[in-house]
Amino acid sequence: MSQNNFSASFLKETQEIIAQLDTAAIDQIAVKLGQARDGGGRLFILGVGGSAGHASHAVNDFRKICGFEAYCPTDNVSELTARINDEGWDTCFSEWLKGSRINSKDAILVFSVGGGNREKNISMNLVRAIEAGESVGATITGIVGKDGGYTKKAAHACCVIPPTFSDRITPHTEGLAAVVWHLLVSHPALKMKQTKWESTKP
Repeated sequence: MSQNNFSASFLKETQEIIAQLDTAAIDQIAVKLGQARDGGGRLFILGVGGSAGHASHAVNDFRKICGFEAYCPTDNVSELTARINDEGWDTCFSEWLKGSRINSKDAILVFSVGGGNREKNISMNLVRAIEAGESVGATITGIVGKDGGYTKKAAHACCVIPPTFSDRITPHTEGLAAVVWHLLVSHPALKMKQTKWESTKP
């Protein structure tokens, strides 16, 4: 593929993947998260790498637009690195959740390219965190790629970004995760407040 047509090709791929998204699954995430919020629960958003950046951004949106008490462990680098240093990578999220007293009213939202995989020992911090949520009956949701991994298996509602283009699974999954979570905070099951520019008249 030449440099001259890569941009057009990438965007065409994106359009193809969007057309394959399971909109019913996305609606189900919105409903599940709305139920958790309306029941007095909190939202814990988990992600690693680029998905950690998504988690931080999404915390802002869910709090400000949806009136949802939301947090992510990667926003506190001091606690995160202390837990990694003292207790290990695998439990850094699960122990944070336990310290936050996660309970059955709460919800977890996972952003991940692979969703975690116990058998292959990949993203075990996500796997352990999901297990911590499961153990108390929290609502598990995710926006993930590939086959969905452990997140998909455990989730009450999950959107899997189709891995249609094997050479670009990561950029498409991470890019469209942002599209899906912006859809969620705009969804009537969750949205409570108008955003700034839409509320500003010309």
